[in-house]
This record gives sequence, C-alpha cells and structure tokens, in this order.
Amino acid sequence: MTDGKTAARILVLCTGNSCRSQMAEAFLKSFDSKLEVHSAGTAPASRVHPRAVQVMKEVGIDISSNKTKTVRQFLSQSFDYVITVCDNAKETCPFFTGKVEHRLHMGFEDPAEATGDDEKILGVFRKVREQIKAELETFYLEKLSHADN
Repeated sequence: MTDGKTAARILVLCTGNSCRSQMAEAFLKSFDSKLEVHSAGTAPASRVHPRAVQVMKEVGIDISSNKTKTVRQFLSQSFDYVITVCDNAKETCPFFTGKVEHRLHMGFEDPAEATGDDEKILGVFRKVREQIKAELETFYLEKLSHADN
C-alpha cells in the first residue's frame, strides 16, 4: 500500500475516539511524518477529552484541535493496519470493505473512567499515555521504521 509518499496507512479504533485512539494517532504521527494515521470510534464522543489534551500537551503534542470521528467514514478505505486500542472496539469492530492488510489489538484501560480527585485522574491519564507511547513505539520500530528503507 505504500506509494513512496506515505510509509503506511493506519486507522486506530476505540469506542469513543476521545482518549486512547486520539493519543495513539498523535504518537504515531510524531514518530514519522510519512505515516498516514487516522483515528475513529465505534460510538464517538462529542469531543476529545480535555484531560487527554492536557496530558499530551505535557509531552509536547497538541491534540486540542482534533475532532472525534466515526469509523463509518473509513469502512470503504484501505489500510495497512487497523489497530483497536480498547476491548469494546475490538469486539464491535465493523467489517471493512476496503483492503486491510493487518488487524492488531492493543488493549488499554479507559482513562475517562478513572475516579478520584483531579490529581489521581490525571495520574491514570498519564499512565495510559505512557503505555500507549511504549506499545506504539515498539510497534513502529518492529513493523514500520524499516518499511521505506
């Protein structure tokens, strides 16, 4: 699927497309500007979670202008990878009529469900952010970094 302009086309799926998939999309784009990365939700929230925006800003990535999207707009497109980042999205992942080379699942807890005071909730968002970064860094180095060499 690579055409010399992009290293790979990737779709990251979650339920709400407000936290985990948004962070995953942003990290992948930060690793390699040639990647074409999109994120979407099976039941998208109305907006990107403010705490997701905050914790990504802490690591120098601005997702404040991102919008949530529905997976339906991507069903007929082709992707090198479709990555689900929550168990619900994995279970309800729709059938893609476009070509999908690889389907992967990387499950992360939903930080939007964290409870407690603000600092405790932010701690959960930061922990999930770091888990997503680590998993995707490994994925990128093992599967994608050599794709255009």
